[in-house]
Amino acid sequence: MPPTRPPRPAAHLVWDWNGTLLDDVTAVIGATNAAFAEIGLEPITLERYRELYCIPIPKFYERLLGRLPTDAEWEAMDVIFHRYYSERRVECGLTEGVEELLSEWHRAGHSQSIMSMYMHDELIPVVRGYGIESHFVRVDGRLGPSGGSKALHMERHLAALAGTAAPERTVVIGDAVDDAVAAAHVGARAVLYTGGSHSRASLEAVGVPVVDTLKEAVREAIRLTA
Repeated sequence: MPPTRPPRPAAHLVWDWNGTLLDDVTAVIGATNAAFAEIGLEPITLERYRELYCIPIPKFYERLLGRLPTDAEWEAMDVIFHRYYSERRVECGLTEGVEELLSEWHRAGHSQSIMSMYMHDELIPVVRGYGIESHFVRVDGRLGPSGGSKALHMERHLAALAGTAAPERTVVIGDAVDDAVAAAHVGARAVLYTGGSHSRASLEAVGVPVVDTLKEAVREAIRLTA
């Protein structure tokens, strides 16, 4: 009799927050333009934002300024951005269909978590306020100052989920190139969503599945972990 194979670990989703689960792109653009005005930059459109946006954020500003912002400019812009964003975030809702998708994934016996570069102490009450915290085995935001590597944050996130999420059975769903980079760093897959910070062209250049809805993203995740 052939040996019995051990059961495959359940599939796991790591969701990005801003621009993915939370439909906050309007607040982000408004906050970005408020920050730009602080140092005399012209407002930017959503299309231009998606065309130029990149991580780390100072590099994004360099694309607009033609140089990296000074420490003083960066600090001023960062303060203005977060102040404006916090005021407008309360007007933002979850992306269409999120509650149903989270519930369906949970009922299928799989696990899911949030890994975000949004500040941790602010992320936890915000997620709780939208009434979806119970769907996640872990919610991790950024610790420390703005910037930094999402890949390293993802590494710590999956390390904390050892025994729950196997990298080879994990799919990261996000709206930015750095979500795919972070997934590759930990040996996971990625699906990128066009409703957030990047243009479809910049997302497609990464070489992972790109979708226009989160329903499609989950469908791709099921395919990748089949």
